[in-house]
Amino acid sequence: MLYKRTNSVIVRGDGMSEETTERKSLIKLISGSALIASMCCLPSVVLVLFGLASVSSAAALSDSLYWGEDGYGWFRPLMLISALSFAVIGLIIHFRSKGICTLDQAKRERRKIINTSLLVLIISYLTYLLFNYVILTEIGILLDLPWEESRESYMFWK
Repeated sequence: MLYKRTNSVIVRGDGMSEETTERKSLIKLISGSALIASMCCLPSVVLVLFGLASVSSAAALSDSLYWGEDGYGWFRPLMLISALSFAVIGLIIHFRSKGICTLDQAKRERRKIINTSLLVLIISYLTYLLFNYVILTEIGILLDLPWEESRESYMFWK
């Protein structure tokens, strides 16, 4: 066990616990926002995977949610805005739990806030792209959803 002095109080604990908790909270934030943004395609895969819908009805659902057919043009932008809101609110909660509560504290920790925020937003976007356009597409193709043409669009190595 390590002993650490904080504000004239000796705290007992391992030195890695703060870093580990910070990393875990950021991973939850990133994966949660990517999952919310992928809600246009995830329900179709889950419904077919558990046998709750046929392939044709799941394909119709994913087309409606992704392309905005049948009056669902609002759904995909709403999920993307919700994912961004989830990430921003999560970052605010994360920084407040680290003791950055006022504008003066935010100005002092400006570099940390900007770097962490950019890192979380970029990794969230990349996770969304990987999860939605690669992983879900491949699982959907394995479940016989008609997504082969979308596979062609992300195979940049061809």
